[in-house]
Amino acid sequence: MDRSDQWMVNYYTRVAKEAAKHHILVDFHGAFKPAGLEVAYPNVLSYEGVIGMEQNIGGGLATPNNNLFLPFLRNAVGPMDYTPGAMRSAHKEDYKPSWVNTMSIGTRAHQLAMYIVFESGLQMLADNPFNYLREPETTSFITSVPVTWDETKILDASVGEYIVTAKRKGEKWFVGAMGNDQKHDLKVEASFLKANTNYQITLIKDGINADFQAMDFKRIVKPIKAGETIDINMVKDGGFVAVIEQVK
Repeated sequence: MDRSDQWMVNYYTRVAKEAAKHHILVDFHGAFKPAGLEVAYPNVLSYEGVIGMEQNIGGGLATPNNNLFLPFLRNAVGPMDYTPGAMRSAHKEDYKPSWVNTMSIGTRAHQLAMYIVFESGLQMLADNPFNYLREPETTSFITSVPVTWDETKILDASVGEYIVTAKRKGEKWFVGAMGNDQKHDLKVEASFLKANTNYQITLIKDGINADFQAMDFKRIVKPIKAGETIDINMVKDGGFVAVIEQVK
């Protein structure tokens, strides 16, 4: 589509209407940003209208600095088909364009956090299936993240610099944090958890060498209770994810 003249705007409506008649879901890729059509036609799950991951096939435009404006600007007007999920992570200075082995810019944890921070009714596994099969720890986390939520809280944020988002689905909480090209050390309180309840947190954070090798990450499982501090230490281009669930 790639345009927004009146004929094309009307075309979006016709597509959504006809798809709804046949109980078909719609994702408008190669599209302008949302303008409210999904309110009239809830079968419209997402739109592109963003510099997303595919821009790294040859251009290297989807950088952490760009990503850290999207929750505040692009996502503010509706769902966003960013197509996350790249498994070949690199810092900007190491990025090389490649059609066959496309690289993302940012750490592995930064990439995972997109599934929590970015809003979309249709998320992607945008890389080659081979890369997911050989990365079970990160793949199992991605596939556990819902696309609809019961509650959302922004725990800390600074436009263009960093964001920490907590989202609840049922009794589970998911936490995602993303940073720009600067290092960030943050502390947030787990005040959103129920008091007098035992929880377990499974987190994936930037690894000890992630400031140099962007694919380095560390997975940790430990107990946590309401009000405890969650330390979020992100290297440049970094990120952090966690799932918190009740234990008996």
